[in-house]
Amino acid sequence: MTRTPPAPDTGALRSLLPVLGAHRTTVLRTCLAALADQAALVALVTLAAHTVGTAVVDHRPPAPGTVAVLVALVALRALATWREMDLSHDLAYRVLAVLRVRVFDGLARSAPARIAGRRSGDLAATALGDVEALEFFYAHAIAQLLASGMVFAVSAAVLAALGPWLLLAVVPAALLLIFSPLLEARGRAERGARTRAALAEVSAETVESVDGLRELLMAGALDRRRARLRSAGRRLARAQRAEQSWETGAGAVRDLLVVAAVIGVVAAAAHAATAGQLAGAWAPASMALALGALAPVAESAAALGRAGSLRAAAARVRAAVEAPAGAPRPDAPLPLPAGPLGLRLRGVRFGYGGEPVLDGLDLTVRPGETVALVGASGAGKTTCAHLLARYWDPAEGAVELVPPAPGSPVDLRDLSEAELRAAVSVVGQEAPLFHGTLAENLRLGAPDATEDEVAAVMDICGITPVADALPQGLDTPVGERGATLSGGQRARVALARGLLSGPRVLVLDETTAHLDHRGDAELAEALAAASATRTTLVIAHRPATVRRADRIAVLDAGRVVEQGTWEELTGADGALTRLFSRDGSEERNGQEHGDDRGERNPARADAGGDRPAGVTEAAAPPR
Repeated sequence: MTRTPPAPDTGALRSLLPVLGAHRTTVLRTCLAALADQAALVALVTLAAHTVGTAVVDHRPPAPGTVAVLVALVALRALATWREMDLSHDLAYRVLAVLRVRVFDGLARSAPARIAGRRSGDLAATALGDVEALEFFYAHAIAQLLASGMVFAVSAAVLAALGPWLLLAVVPAALLLIFSPLLEARGRAERGARTRAALAEVSAETVESVDGLRELLMAGALDRRRARLRSAGRRLARAQRAEQSWETGAGAVRDLLVVAAVIGVVAAAAHAATAGQLAGAWAPASMALALGALAPVAESAAALGRAGSLRAAAARVRAAVEAPAGAPRPDAPLPLPAGPLGLRLRGVRFGYGGEPVLDGLDLTVRPGETVALVGASGAGKTTCAHLLARYWDPAEGAVELVPPAPGSPVDLRDLSEAELRAAVSVVGQEAPLFHGTLAENLRLGAPDATEDEVAAVMDICGITPVADALPQGLDTPVGERGATLSGGQRARVALARGLLSGPRVLVLDETTAHLDHRGDAELAEALAAASATRTTLVIAHRPATVRRADRIAVLDAGRVVEQGTWEELTGADGALTRLFSRDGSEERNGQEHGDDRGERNPARADAGGDRPAGVTEAAAPPR
């Protein structure tokens, strides 16, 4: 069983009201249409009841003017209903479109800190399901509450003019209708929270099952996964039944209150008519007026109740929208100087909430230099890449881009997002492709790149023969996460995507791990020939990749403990030699060392470069 989530705070829905500020005119028009709709209905049933009462009591047929007014009220009600529905849903869908973008912006702004450990299906449930659930709140609740309040006030005034005693049956019922959702708001919120949590769990289980269908088939785990899906589905069904059962009961109670109030009005009106205090024709009219006044109040009470159950969805949406930035934007961004750039991590200390992963790290890569960063699993290699991508900022120290002397270094925290992404490109080992064509994936970071620029990058990364072999060339869809390509081909596309933006600093975090040794060597030679001024930091574990660097830095316990060329470090029999000696057996088994918190990466699909899934490569020993 899943743990019952805490009830969301009462301000979650209120916090999402300011998004209506950009639609004030539409909100006003929606409220006016709702008011005309409800007022026309009350006037119609009241006048119709009075007309019937006049015909029965006074034996007078309706006057032509009365008939004309009734017809006009019917037409007005039909027009107002259509207009209110049109305006309210147009408003709601416009607001939801804005909210979806804000949720995405919030997740992007706080990523990867906020999404670390969260399941993609859960995130999708917030971005899609929770936002969609708020449609009722924006389309119906607000305008309905305002309109029903005004209509009830006017109707109560008319009833008071007919006979103050009539209010004794109407006002208590109206107060009970309005306050009952408020009194049980906590219970509604808890039931709504259970439903939203169960729905998010089903979404997460479904997404993971579809995404890992091949692995489940190969492992013979489909039956166990089906059982998990059934269990999650049953929990969702129980939560939905509990919520809907309560809503059905609450609706029955509201109907009983309305009926009891109308019966009270009928009894009071009959007594008043018998005593000569109320004209006979007004007895059915007062009943219809009471019913017409209370019906919108009952609908508003239902809207309040349903809004209360939406607090869980609103809280999840607000948490995403207001997510703090993992790396706040600078108030006054600084420009980067033109020309080559080096990079420097100076006294960097950083951790993921526990023990520091980097503890006083100092590392400098000069402009145009290629440095290989190596270390055991958990040493902090990928954390360095994350800091250079500015997913996080260091707790202490600075990460800087350094121009050639006599230029001054620029802290990444002082750069705008656009300036940073244009200067620094970080390509990871698992860089997923998006559902679209090969060309669209290549142009992801440089949509305005020319055909010649795309062709040049494709040649460098060895994608040209891949594209030539595809049915539609660059216009061939690659499938979700690049499913139609091998692991090595996806790695080449990811690297080309990073190069196409023309970065001055390139960070490769195990990017070529999916390539065989020949492909790795060819790619390294092409990259070296393509730009002699680009600064490159290569995070790698493969000796053949490491030895090609101008300089090697060995990371251990969050600090650089050894630096030098391949010949210098292997000749000294120091940290580098011990590292490759210790990791040699693991490398021969095809295992990766990419997680900075001590966990091994999942076994790679397509480990053998440009070969089909399941074909592995033998690791080459150090030369």
